[in-house]
Amino acid sequence: MKAVAYVRVSSIEQGRSGLGLEAQEAAILAFAAREGIEIVSWFREVQSAKQVSDTLAKRPQLAAALEAGRALRAPVLVSKLDRLSRDVHFISGLMAHRVEFVVTELGRQDDPFVLHLYAALAEKERQLISERTRAGLAAAKARGTQLGNPQLRAGNADFAAAAREAQANRANERAAELRGVLESVRSEGHTTLRAIAARLTEIGVPTRRGGRWHACTVADLLRRLDPAA
Repeated sequence: MKAVAYVRVSSIEQGRSGLGLEAQEAAILAFAAREGIEIVSWFREVQSAKQVSDTLAKRPQLAAALEAGRALRAPVLVSKLDRLSRDVHFISGLMAHRVEFVVTELGRQDDPFVLHLYAALAEKERQLISERTRAGLAAAKARGTQLGNPQLRAGNADFAAAAREAQANRANERAAELRGVLESVRSEGHTTLRAIAARLTEIGVPTRRGGRWHACTVADLLRRLDPAA
């Protein structure tokens, strides 16, 4: 089976946080190897972080991937749904092109409408996170917490707690982003902490802080993905 692949970064910061092209390519290649898929062409896009709306006119490489998939009658592989877009309406519009999209993190879906459902759920979760953040800040302000320059409020217990919670949330989000890559690495036979760390470093997947993987960082990743384990 043939397919085309699409990867996207929206800023330098996202590249450093693990959503970089290399990490996406590694996830796609691992999925293709497992499924016996031949990737015949790659489309790589760097999109401005300031862009507030998605259209195919603003995503020329995605448009090209669509055309290639249509010409080959082949699916377009992406590592994560948000690499297509974070906009549920844009993703819904892509489904109308009648080109199959396969999100390697989710696996192949029999019904393309399932991707639309995933996108709607992801958008709702982002809204809830935003609402919880605003509510938390409002509650902190009501308690008298001084909001502003972090350097000026570093000694404030409420701010310190909020900062720790925000950091933990970012770490949990990063762990969720790497779930598919981790599963791919394990499927290759790398099961110990040291082996997983070595493989993640080898394929160029950065840690949350942009460094190399070690057994302790893999252990933290696993704990965040499965706190009950």
